[in-house]
Amino acid sequence: MKELSEAELKKIDYNCRKATFLIEKQQIANITQTEKMELKIHLAGCSICVTFMQQSAVINQMARKLFDPDSGALKLAKGFKEQLQKQINSQLL
Repeated sequence: MKELSEAELKKIDYNCRKATFLIEKQQIANITQTEKMELKIHLAGCSICVTFMQQSAVINQMARKLFDPDSGALKLAKGFKEQLQKQINSQLL
């Protein structure tokens, strides 16, 4: 693993955009050791990204359950789905 210079550390420390990208990336795939280190450094000083990471994990977990037909959780009622479909159809006309 390569060592990061002071300039690279500063760039990571203040880069929420990259941190949020890495947070999302690690939820769907493996991230490299360097990326893990960068994210850890950023999260150590950014409570907003820590909150984002926690919220993102909950949202992704709920989305997986919603789209997993075998989970039995988070299903929409048949009547609600029919009503929603009617609303969609009326907006498309």
